Amino acid sequence: MAAAELVRLDDVWVHYDGTPALEGVHLSLYQDDFLGIIGPNGGGKTTLLKVILGLIRPQRGEVAVMGASPQAGRRAIGYVPQNSLFDRDFPVSAWDVVLMGSKARLFRRYSEEDKRKAAGALETVGMQEHRERWMGELSGGQQQRVLIARALVSEPRLLLLDEPTANIDQPMQAEFYELLSTLKERMAIVLVTHDISAVSVHVEKIACLNRRLYYHGTKELDAEELEEAYQCPIQLIAHGVPHWVLKEHR
Repeated sequence: MAAAELVRLDDVWVHYDGTPALEGVHLSLYQDDFLGIIGPNGGGKTTLLKVILGLIRPQRGEVAVMGASPQAGRRAIGYVPQNSLFDRDFPVSAWDVVLMGSKARLFRRYSEEDKRKAAGALETVGMQEHRERWMGELSGGQQQRVLIARALVSEPRLLLLDEPTANIDQPMQAEFYELLSTLKERMAIVLVTHDISAVSVHVEKIACLNRRLYYHGTKELDAEELEEAYQCPIQLIAHGVPHWVLKEHR
């Protein structure tokens, strides 16, 4: 049986004050996808995620999420924004942060079901024993696990991660990708990152975005496409696992 389509973008264009951010983007995401999106700063990666979430309306093109509008379909999406958007000095516990991901209405107490799901999400990411600690006391990797748990409370079919390893040290990154390998058995994942070598190892499909999307449904991108997207030379390095890197350029 073919995997169900969760998201479809057809000829999507987004402009900010007349400046193009996305140009003619076509993309389909399916329930068993683990997609890594790479590309230069300002290439539209965060914009693409916000279009899927219905937070940005394209000036042109069609977007369907779970067979409905993005605004209706995003209830089935878990979203972890860029780590820099979280205030680590705010006095809040890991448990409180995860509960924020429940669908509880404003000013309504969290139900026992909300709490059960929050506990389950913390268990899934291996952070149950740290539930009472302040977020500011946790390492970067632990904080990201808590933020993923918050996204998992709603039991999403699709998980969107925007630069989740930006402030995580190398040993914790390995554990983080192991967590994603476990989660991909339960949901589709889209991982936005600058780490070309990491996604070439861990994800199953890769797309390159620099306003235009270069994507063929596999993790194979040729050097010409990468050079066009990044506007710089690309070199293949093979030390155990082959991966693409950017050559020195001006």
